Amino acid sequence: MAHRHNCAHSLLLVAAIVLFAAGGSAGIAQSNPSFRDPAGFPDPPQPTVAAPAPGHGTSLFSMPQRNPGKRARALPPIPSTPAQEPVDPVLTMLPHLEGSRYWISGQANIIFQGRLPFHSAYQGTNSFRNSSEYKTSMVGTLYTAMRPSHSIRYNTDLIFDMESAAGRGLSEALGLAGFTNLDVVRNPNLGSTPYIARYQIHQVFGLTSQTITQNASFFALAPEVPTRRIEFRVGKLTLPDFFDANDIGSDSHLQFMNWSVDNNGAYDYAADTRGYTVGGMTEYDDKSWTVRYGLFAMPIIANGIDMDWALSRAHGQNGEFELRKSLLKQRKGTTRILFYANRAHMGVYREAVRAYLAGADPTPNIVAHEHFSALKYGFGYNTQQEITDNLRVFGRFGWNEGQHESFAYTEVDQTVEFGGDYFMKRFNRGEDKIGAVFVSNAIKRDHQNYLHFGGVGFLLGDGNLNYGRENIVESYYNWHAWRGMFYSLDVQHFNNPGYNRDRGPAWVGSVRAHVDF
Repeated sequence: MAHRHNCAHSLLLVAAIVLFAAGGSAGIAQSNPSFRDPAGFPDPPQPTVAAPAPGHGTSLFSMPQRNPGKRARALPPIPSTPAQEPVDPVLTMLPHLEGSRYWISGQANIIFQGRLPFHSAYQGTNSFRNSSEYKTSMVGTLYTAMRPSHSIRYNTDLIFDMESAAGRGLSEALGLAGFTNLDVVRNPNLGSTPYIARYQIHQVFGLTSQTITQNASFFALAPEVPTRRIEFRVGKLTLPDFFDANDIGSDSHLQFMNWSVDNNGAYDYAADTRGYTVGGMTEYDDKSWTVRYGLFAMPIIANGIDMDWALSRAHGQNGEFELRKSLLKQRKGTTRILFYANRAHMGVYREAVRAYLAGADPTPNIVAHEHFSALKYGFGYNTQQEITDNLRVFGRFGWNEGQHESFAYTEVDQTVEFGGDYFMKRFNRGEDKIGAVFVSNAIKRDHQNYLHFGGVGFLLGDGNLNYGRENIVESYYNWHAWRGMFYSLDVQHFNNPGYNRDRGPAWVGSVRAHVDF
């Protein structure tokens, strides 16, 4: 249906920019499942490098004389001045003490989003609405952690975070597989009462006395870690903190905002509706590679807030191999290969469609065809590569078996994305950044038929479906204003929202304010 809208695309983009400037009162909205450390994920640990010995630099007195045949006139001694190292900018409102056994910090993220009207032949109960609309989401988090001892080889971290999420998403966060705002909670009735986001015990067992430095954060406070080590974590967490991470596309606070950009859309990871779960994980770290595995609780119902604690019948198994090896010399690069296998009380799309066609159900109903310990599995590929000092690129591919209902994250059975970011250092804006990405989501035939005959998932349901891949383009500019203050402009374009060729294209514009304490 795109031929009816080509001539209007430019006008729609201009109108989106006008919408940003116009502002207006924003509805209070629900917020976030998974998000990251406000400063973004730290770089992989770097080997400790000894500083050059004093006095080994080049001075005027060590340079060869131009005319050695003449005696040079005596000059007064010139005091030596040590070379000035570049000072890293402060990216929090208050700097953190280096080497401290205690950590306390916080963040606040506010996203205002507006949508322009778009073509829609019809819409259902779970459609992305085609009228103009604007909403605001807000997330605030308090991060705390402590190290009971100074040990590096056998370090322990105790982590406890509180969070408050408020606001609503466009169309109540319905109608898009790749929704516009990762900070939005999919159940708007949970309210903004603060809740416990994370509580964890993190234990390191070093396998060597050789150490490498790491950037301390509330995930791990030690300034150094053993080069080879085993790490354990147990407690409440969100899986994207450790699985499917990407330095370019994983942070809705300083990078992209779309669900299927910041995470692999086909990764139906174990989580409640806020994005958190309870369980344990272990990982082995070596100089250039890591392997990790975790077992976590699944929700009782799709997109539910309550977890099924009978792990024998309901659990999510997750494994990942990470290789920190660059395709380009003297540049950073990382590749990750992910698998997951979920067991839960899940329905089967084909059974729901057959029951409808046989007249047993008035409409396809996935809930009526759920089975205990049903198995859903998939895998993902995740890569990132530094090209220059300022330019980085990344990509993801994800696939799951697609026969069982989308249960915990979003309604995507296969996804592919590629994009990148660029730091504005050449323009004397070293912490400013521009990013762009393209992502294409898809669902399997049984899932398509379910939606075509009027079935409803926990996110999608137009009452009909003229299937096409949901293609999304997102771009942003992130402006570092001062210390921990950041502001962003973001534009997203959707072809076939909710996989429906009879609807769209749609434009969504966003303004984001973020502060790190």
